[in-house]
Amino acid sequence: MAARTKNAEENKTDESKPANAGQASTPASSLSDKERDQIANMPYEEARDNLIKAVQALEAGGLSLDQSMHQWEVGEALARRAQSLLNEVRAKLENAEAEQQSTAATAGTQSNLE
Repeated sequence: MAARTKNAEENKTDESKPANAGQASTPASSLSDKERDQIANMPYEEARDNLIKAVQALEAGGLSLDQSMHQWEVGEALARRAQSLLNEVRAKLENAEAEQQSTAATAGTQSNLE
């Protein structure tokens, strides 16, 4: 009986510990606020070109682990920026298409003249 009580106590989880206690936490980003702001305000072409440069730097090798991680983070941020801009353009095109189709449906009708 004492053995069962001891095992039950060993199997209890300490609720005061965070759920991820003992696991490695995600390291903080190496991007500075200035870099984040620059990337957030880049036009598509600049983000794309800088992404290509970041990938080339990683592929070329010769970077330290910290430099490689920084290039990776820069590349990820640039890719997100470029994709965001492409998504905005896609949404505008889809809206323009929908508007054109709705206008075409009423072209030459009395409702178009009102």
